[in-house]
Order: sequence, then structure tokens, then C-alpha cells
Amino acid sequence: MAKQTSKEPGRFSQVIDVFKRTIRVDKSALWYMLAGFIVPVALSLVAAFTTAGNNVLSWILDLLLGFTIGVLLAMILLGRRAEKAAYKSLEGKPGAVGAILRAPLKRAFRGSEEPVAVNPRTMAAVYRIVGAPGIVLIGEGNRVEAQQLLEAERRRASKAAANVPIHAIWVTNDANSTPLPKVVKTLNKMKRKLNRNEIRAVHSRLSSLTNALPIPKGIDPRKIRASHR
Repeated sequence: MAKQTSKEPGRFSQVIDVFKRTIRVDKSALWYMLAGFIVPVALSLVAAFTTAGNNVLSWILDLLLGFTIGVLLAMILLGRRAEKAAYKSLEGKPGAVGAILRAPLKRAFRGSEEPVAVNPRTMAAVYRIVGAPGIVLIGEGNRVEAQQLLEAERRRASKAAANVPIHAIWVTNDANSTPLPKVVKTLNKMKRKLNRNEIRAVHSRLSSLTNALPIPKGIDPRKIRASHR
């Protein structure tokens, strides 16, 4: 019986894939990358002309240094533009908040990428995570509908975990909401109130309240894939 081997894409293939997906959303990313590559190479040429003279080794070292810095800078710029393109492709879509919560949930917070409350008609949703700042509720979608859901979850959370700070972040359709790219930064800036054991206890208590919630297909964050650097 023949073995089937699934070969994962190499590093270069991954970079090309990220580049293609980024360019589809952000056409200017190509020009940023070219500038990031050309400027160091040009500076290395100037340095070689002015200092290397007839020394071939110095020419090679200067050009090699410029090329290396150029490639590194181009990759850094690609990563940043890819991140911005990923956020841009997610903005306004149901489940966008769940998609960006993957990173915080792997580090300092506990919870789920799936919302704890959803309005199936408007797709407004509320996400709940627990971390050092306390309980964080994130409203997504229509502000009015999301606020109703969030206040209901706030009451449930305050009953289950009395005296634990509860914070609200709004990623909604009004001018006072938090932009999607700033949600993680907002979480990281919150003051620490709970230690690890307290976080674990609060999360366990809240999890016992959460019934199995059928998530509409259009809001499943697992179906939203952001570009990775």
C-alpha cells in the first residue's frame, strides 16, 4: 500500500502566497517593498564608489551588505502591509473580532473565538474573554443590537463573578467604536487586576454559564483566515 506524503509549502512559497494575497488588497505594497529593497542597494553602491576604490573585496562586501539589508527591509515591509491588508479584508465582516482574537487567546487571555451571544437577524455579536484586566466583552456589528446583547452578558458575568472588573470594547458601525486593528492593542493596554489562578477560576465559572450556542454560518470565525506574516 503506497504511502501518501503531504509536503508542506516551503518558506519561499509561503512568502509568495502572502505577497499575492497582500497585493490583491493593497496594490501599493509592491512599491513599498521595491523602495525598501532599492534604497539600501543604492546606498551600498554609493558607499562602494566613495570608499572601496579598486578593492574588489570591498565592492563585494558593500553590495552584499546592501542586498541583505534590502531583502530584510522588503520582508519587514511586506509583513506590515500584509497585516494591514488582512485587517482591511476582515473589517465589516461578521466574525472579524473572533478572527483577531486568536493571538490574545494564545497568550494572556482565556475564552473563545466564537461569540457568546449573537443576533441572527443583524449578525450583531458579543465575544467574551478573561485575562489580567478582568472580563472583557467585545461588541461587534450594529451598535444598538450589540449593546443589548452586551448588557445582557454583562449582567450574567457580574452575577457569576462578582467584584471582577468588566470592560467593554465596541467594534461597531459608529464613529466612537474601536477600529479592528486596535482591538489587540487596547487589550494589551488594560491594567492588570487578576493573577493566573484568578483568571483560571473566573474563566471556569463563566464557561459553566455558556450553553452550546449555534453560530450562524456567516459568523463562524474559523472560516475567516487572515494573512500571516
